[in-house]
Amino acid sequence: MNETEFHQLVDVQMQIIEELIDDSGADIDYETSGNVMTLEFEDRSQIIINRQEPMKEVWLASKSGGFHFAYVDQEWRCSKTGLELIAMVKQECEKHANEAIDWA
Repeated sequence: MNETEFHQLVDVQMQIIEELIDDSGADIDYETSGNVMTLEFEDRSQIIINRQEPMKEVWLASKSGGFHFAYVDQEWRCSKTGLELIAMVKQECEKHANEAIDWA
């Protein structure tokens, strides 16, 4: 995958994350600046999602640690847990928010 394809694929994931947060009604603020998306919770804890362009990966940092996602078989998969990116973001958001979050 070239840089343009990488950025297009990550842009889609970031947009999906924003829409899921908006539609969920959860108390999560988010901001994207450059290659970094920051999710902030009521207790001021954060989840950081960023693009690692040289490795063509997406990295996620949260209370649970750091996770690296590579694009495999049409999905962003965590090298550590095997979870898909959106599923991991939801899981980590629920931990930070300390409640179940309804994502359609």
